[in-house]
Amino acid sequence: MSIETIVVTREHELVEGFKVRRALPTARRRMVGPFIFLDQMGPEILRDGRGLDVAPHPHIGLATVTYLFAGELLHRDSLGVVQRILPGEVNWMTAGRGIAHSERTPQELRTAPGAPLFGIQSWVALPQSNEEDAPAFAHHDAGELPVSEGEGKRVRLIAGSLYGARSPARTLSEMFYADASLEAGARLELPNVCEERAAYVVSGSIELPGGEGPYEAGQLLVFRPGEAVTLKANERARLMLLGGEPLEGRRHIWWNFVSSSRERIEQAKEDWKEGRFARVPGETELIPLPESKPAPVVRYP
Repeated sequence: MSIETIVVTREHELVEGFKVRRALPTARRRMVGPFIFLDQMGPEILRDGRGLDVAPHPHIGLATVTYLFAGELLHRDSLGVVQRILPGEVNWMTAGRGIAHSERTPQELRTAPGAPLFGIQSWVALPQSNEEDAPAFAHHDAGELPVSEGEGKRVRLIAGSLYGARSPARTLSEMFYADASLEAGARLELPNVCEERAAYVVSGSIELPGGEGPYEAGQLLVFRPGEAVTLKANERARLMLLGGEPLEGRRHIWWNFVSSSRERIEQAKEDWKEGRFARVPGETELIPLPESKPAPVVRYP
């Protein structure tokens, strides 16, 4: 069997009226390569003038990656960046030693009837040597991202290297992240390019050779290192392909903070509570620090 772990996600409410599915971290799997967080946002239809409003909140020690299938979001951060994100584009925000940002539905879409929102939010933990880098932001339009297609499949490379292509998104460790669409009956080989590899089923149903499956939307399939993996679509399907080399050392995660140091997370908590993070221009709200609790370890070397 080529699958090491299957994570079955469940819906929960991120904010009132908007549901997400969390694939990472979970009790069954904490990380895949440098990926330490993976949430499916929607699909939702935003009605009655409502939108998604994630007020300013902080990050350290990671890069956030926002990728949409449908809808729009407006990103603002403490560097002063204001950036719309559309389907097929990438917002890559490197928190480093600390950044704050918000993500909201643009105001003009709140009056549009039946505005959709559907996408994936992921976090990539940074190598220890880059955890205290200066924060940075990069945006890449859909046309900048490499696309390979044929034989009923289409793969857009979001980050890293895969299928002989490299994304322009700047990464700090070996990894890959791709959006794959398959027609019914199409087969897609997932190369053995990194020690840790996974596929998240966004929609449709897939199986593996030898009768493994079917695997449905909302499941994260983590593959055994070194195993040959070929994915077959039972119907039209969409997948997120992700993986990379394991990071050095352990990682702690608490709320929006990731670090190799538990003490650094405690410092970040105090910094946010005391207002020492830079503010997001144009924003007046803040998400308060949650009630304190220990930062769990999510990886051991």
